[in-house]
Amino acid sequence: MWEAAINGFKIHLRLERSLSANTIEAYERDVLALTRYLVMENKPLAPEDVTLEELQGCVRWVASLGMTATSQSRIISGIKTFFRFLLLQDMIKADPTQLLEAPKVRRKLPDFLSFEEIELLIGQIDLSKPEGHRNKAILETMYSCGLRVSEAVSLQISHLYFDEGFIRVIGKGNKERLIPIGSSAVKHIELYYEGTRRHMAVKKGHEDILFLNRRGAALSRVMIFLMIKELAGKAQINKTISPHTFRHSFATHLVEGGADLVAVQEMLGHESITTTEIYTHLNREYLRDMLQQYHPGF
Repeated sequence: MWEAAINGFKIHLRLERSLSANTIEAYERDVLALTRYLVMENKPLAPEDVTLEELQGCVRWVASLGMTATSQSRIISGIKTFFRFLLLQDMIKADPTQLLEAPKVRRKLPDFLSFEEIELLIGQIDLSKPEGHRNKAILETMYSCGLRVSEAVSLQISHLYFDEGFIRVIGKGNKERLIPIGSSAVKHIELYYEGTRRHMAVKKGHEDILFLNRRGAALSRVMIFLMIKELAGKAQINKTISPHTFRHSFATHLVEGGADLVAVQEMLGHESITTTEIYTHLNREYLRDMLQQYHPGF
């Protein structure tokens, strides 16, 4: 009963909503948290028999595990999406999650790097190593275009329009967008391509992928994460840094420079302007810090 419903849910997420494999796996984990709770409570209920009472019990159990409010909210959101799917498919008569409340989540302002810190971090790359120019091209592109790490590792050669000054990116939900690319990123991509990429033996199916590992296959997101962590350590930057930090830095620097929020939303590929608005809050924090540092009467 649960297995069939979850499999149908996964098919729906893949075909109807065009979600990535990682996102679908996260939704499945959310639903499985509910099934584990029901087993633990010795309640062998079918999905159509689950009530608000069981759901609230599951929420309390998840909270007792010490999860953050953000993690709890994500699980609850996944469970709600699952039951909305069941209702849509006429597999249940009423949605038991309608009155289910998630914990209040305070939106945390993301860490970002100053332009000087980005230059310092990228400056730690050893260009004498075979992967040096590739790594520099990756980071220059991520910062220049505000890419998600998944977008960077899947960037295609056929989607580079340097004559027009744009790249085409396939983002969440297979949605495409055109993003302007800076001259520095273009220069380092061309150096990597001419010096390394075009001479590589490429694995079948990866011919159009720009950034490749030594085996001629696409890079993993973990490889980018580890590379950035190592460079941050060498640069002695004491911040929580990940590939997403480059995306946050891109957006922050645009907003600080006075860029239109709708334009930033378009370049980031945010579905809702609300998601982009976090950078206006971040900008206010930045202004407050400047006042505290430099205004004698603050």
